[in-house]
Amino acid sequence: MESMIHQAERRKRSRGLLVIGIFAALIVAAFIVSMNIGFIRLGPLEVVRTLFGGGTAQQHLILFEFRLPRIVISILIGAGLAVSGCVMQGLSRNPLADPGILGVNAGAGLMVMLYVSFYSSTVSGSVFLLPLLALIGSGLTAVLIYVLSYKRGEGLVPTRMLLVGIGVAAGISAAMIVLTLRLNPEEYQFVASWLAGRIWGTSWKFVVALLPWLIVFLPFIFYKAKVMNVLNMGDQTATGLGTAIERERRLLLAAAVGLAGACVAVSGGIGFVGLIGPHLGRRLVGPKHQILLPVSALAGALLVLVADTLGRWILQPTDIPTGVVVAVIGAPYFLYLLSRAKV
Repeated sequence: MESMIHQAERRKRSRGLLVIGIFAALIVAAFIVSMNIGFIRLGPLEVVRTLFGGGTAQQHLILFEFRLPRIVISILIGAGLAVSGCVMQGLSRNPLADPGILGVNAGAGLMVMLYVSFYSSTVSGSVFLLPLLALIGSGLTAVLIYVLSYKRGEGLVPTRMLLVGIGVAAGISAAMIVLTLRLNPEEYQFVASWLAGRIWGTSWKFVVALLPWLIVFLPFIFYKAKVMNVLNMGDQTATGLGTAIERERRLLLAAAVGLAGACVAVSGGIGFVGLIGPHLGRRLVGPKHQILLPVSALAGALLVLVADTLGRWILQPTDIPTGVVVAVIGAPYFLYLLSRAKV
């Protein structure tokens, strides 16, 4: 009996490694294709030549200063949002939980809009400040949702958390619409692009601004994978195993909110990544978070990278916001999940 359990574990581990390998290969393929796509097309040989120090000055500028930073940012954003969604789904035990749906993204967006409304320097000096502001906004929103969703004697109620999050997101969106009335045309254009989910931070300084947040929060969440497995067993079982439930939930929720806030500051209002990535990962490798978290991260990275590439390719020279492409995929999937969920 014990040997059969070990064999089953080995099969699951092998399947998980296979899925990770497939996603990694797909990301590399999408990476290569994305380097070739744009208003000024670079052929595969031109890309290779430019990567290894050849190519013209124009090709070097296009590849290293515009496309590569945007591709790297797309991958980082997708991974961060997907892992954040995976944590939120695990903590709430609700398959519909997602940073965008729960209003965390909206809270980050409101803080970014407040900054844009009162300070005209949108990009230059605020590159490293925006992730911090977005973290504050998303954190305050998460605290509000947590307080309103918490029920004495029952803890965090999943259904209430979803409904409260949707209500808070709607209220914040209304406040953001009111704030747009005081913006000048240049600021309004930036905010409109941000709300549509256009990846506006497309230089290496935005990569540098985003990367530290992922370096801090992602390893912490991966380290807590076993704790998340225990929390998924239910509060009574987790308490019986000696887990400090509320403390672990707060720590994990803070990390998930931090990830979402930092990503949203650079990506704008891209939704559904935190919903689709974990769901796809769970279908492929099961609920064990040691393998689910990295698979979710890779799935989210692939989704955002492909969406951004399609957005730059479909209506050239027009650039469709990445958030619009993701929404075209994610909205029907969310409705499908909603029709099947028992909420």
